[in-house]
Amino acid sequence: MTTAAADGRMTKPPLWAILGTIVFTVVVPGTVVVFVPYLLSEWTLRPAFLGTPATRVLGLAMILAGLPLLVDFLMRFVREGRGTPAPVAPTEKLVVHGPYRFVRNPGYIAVLAMVMGQGLLLASRSVLGYGLALTLGFNLFVLLYEEPTLRASFGREYEEYSRSVPRWIPRLRRG
Repeated sequence: MTTAAADGRMTKPPLWAILGTIVFTVVVPGTVVVFVPYLLSEWTLRPAFLGTPATRVLGLAMILAGLPLLVDFLMRFVREGRGTPAPVAPTEKLVVHGPYRFVRNPGYIAVLAMVMGQGLLLASRSVLGYGLALTLGFNLFVLLYEEPTLRASFGREYEEYSRSVPRWIPRLRRG
């Protein structure tokens, strides 16, 4: 796994970033996306919401859309940011490419899509309620911790980025 440096040289991301992201992935998304929904639903299929399999199809589509977005988010933090998604080992560089050109929080969006998708697929009100609670928690974390930290770490670069890219609703083209 190599990345292009500012001068065009190919460099490897730091080993600590790779290992830290692996640990982060198992602990955080592993818990939030896999373990808690399992505890809430035991992954049991209940009768489809609204009596139609369309809600299951929508749920599956959300899971399948969220997974590659989550993988890209994790890899981009290692390769482009040269760090991890964990606040204890943050990136050295502001991540602004890939999905970050369209929305500032694609990792959270991916996780929410996968959790809400499970709720729809399984017809689990408890998983959907958990997804709504996550939405509120993610928003508060972003507003109260993450954005102030990014402003302090990256200053003007983050200010310009946050003015041009929306927080939650993706813009189809970067303007």
